[in-house]
Amino acid sequence: MATALITGSARGIGAAIAERLASDGFNIAFNDINEGCFENNDIVEKIRAKGVEAEVFCADVSKYAACEEMVKAVKERFDTIDVLVNNAGITRDGLMARMTEEQYDLVISVNQKSVFNMMKNVCEIMRKQKHGHIINLASVVGVYGNPGQVNYSASKAAIIGMTKTVAKEYGSRGITCNAVAPGFIHTPMTDKLTDEQKAAMLSRIAMKRYGEPEEIASVVSFLASEDSSYVTGQVIEIAGGLSI
Repeated sequence: MATALITGSARGIGAAIAERLASDGFNIAFNDINEGCFENNDIVEKIRAKGVEAEVFCADVSKYAACEEMVKAVKERFDTIDVLVNNAGITRDGLMARMTEEQYDLVISVNQKSVFNMMKNVCEIMRKQKHGHIINLASVVGVYGNPGQVNYSASKAAIIGMTKTVAKEYGSRGITCNAVAPGFIHTPMTDKLTDEQKAAMLSRIAMKRYGEPEEIASVVSFLASEDSSYVTGQVIEIAGGLSI
């Protein structure tokens, strides 16, 4: 049975992706920074109830050595890694004039460096297998920018460039690498916005509603399947018409 490794998957979009890929028949290797992320959380049991295997692998994906160790552990546990979803991400918002170097560096290390760390280690396994699908979580902010998010937009724009480069480097090895760029999605992150901020965002969306994590997961499901076997190096916006 094929295995999907999903970073930052204890909740939100990552958990929704895990549920969808489990429904597609994948064993699931969960990742988050520590065991506490899975406390009072039944996501692992939900996945196992679907008849697939699921294990938690805690690691700080901003650290290369931690990723290297985790990938080895996942390979030993499941024997294969067929899909990698780089979902882990954080925000530390603020206008650039007031943003600290620490705020900038932390977002870059968690959001962008983690993608390098994971792809570097997983691509070697996929190369030997001669197949694999990588899906990176970018953002519309990485395409269009957003005031108060110079660190976040930089990290997500970098992921888009990395996605296209890895697609070119590994396409001949049977590995696809694509990105999805969510817009405004119902998550704990967006729930923290004020009513005024939410109203301003909704006014820019053609469909006049937020997206749901499951709507991201459905596109990831396609990119993780053989239905997308000739799709690589693409960035798919899932934003309800935000850019039109």
